[in-house]
Amino acid sequence: MSVQVSNLSKIYGTQKAVNNISFEAIEGEILGFLGPNGAGKTTTMKILTCFIPPSNGTASVCGFDVQQAPMEVRRAIGYLPEHNPLYADMYVRESLEFIARLHQLGKNTRSRIDEMIHLTGLEREQKKHIGQLSKGYRQRVGLAQAMIHNPRVLILDEPTSGLDPNQLAEIRNVIKTLGKEKTVILSTHIMQEVQALCNRVIILDRGQIVANDLTQNLQHRSQAKTTVIAEFTPNPKPANLQLIPHVGRVEQLGAKWRLYPDAEYDLRPDIFRFAIQNNLTLLTLLQEESSLEDVFRQLTAGREEQPQPAV
Repeated sequence: MSVQVSNLSKIYGTQKAVNNISFEAIEGEILGFLGPNGAGKTTTMKILTCFIPPSNGTASVCGFDVQQAPMEVRRAIGYLPEHNPLYADMYVRESLEFIARLHQLGKNTRSRIDEMIHLTGLEREQKKHIGQLSKGYRQRVGLAQAMIHNPRVLILDEPTSGLDPNQLAEIRNVIKTLGKEKTVILSTHIMQEVQALCNRVIILDRGQIVANDLTQNLQHRSQAKTTVIAEFTPNPKPANLQLIPHVGRVEQLGAKWRLYPDAEYDLRPDIFRFAIQNNLTLLTLLQEESSLEDVFRQLTAGREEQPQPAV
């Protein structure tokens, strides 16, 4: 396993920021690391990247324990933290040369820098000061720095923050390409990004893992009753829609209606019969599928907020 975590905990006083979690991440996998603010995501990433030690349990990267062999772990990992630390007075290429020297790339320095500049789309920006760049291009520089030494594991905390739609698509393609040959752990609050990129998802809440499954499996785990969007002409009264068998609640959406079943039930056949019996034309009949966001809310909502340590 590229990343292996076993019974890992991080305790600050009486607060368990990470509470006895275990998981694995393998090569060729993009692992989505999700959770509400204060769930323990960043703390776990800081342990994996040797910034802070665990209180209990073990974590290893490419076979190296984070406490016993931290230098080997750092060589195996590329890390882009949420708050991207960059030297604003450096030029883009200069900063990449600096990071390459830290990693002792030697004769491969120039070719590797050229490769990263091309991969992250920094060709036109490479001779600018980092301080002159937009937030989106700064994210690209941070991503290039994280990958410059060709690590086997990439840990990316909110990597697409501040990108415009075009940049977002480009960086997603970069991450997807990297995920074919590396292990990528991706933390983000953008559910569409998780669905587009991640093979598997871990959801944390209050320091504990509440879900660890393939992305498509999690989407099907929603316990929410499947709703239906319907549009008729002429428009019926809501009281009449309530008479459709198994309809529990009706919500108006402009000219359309969202119908909630009173149990796990497919409302569409009954809606179709209702339209025929009442001489209505059915313009729209769409079953809403459960999304990853629905599952996320079910697993993390309704918990009492507790103060979290500043980590």
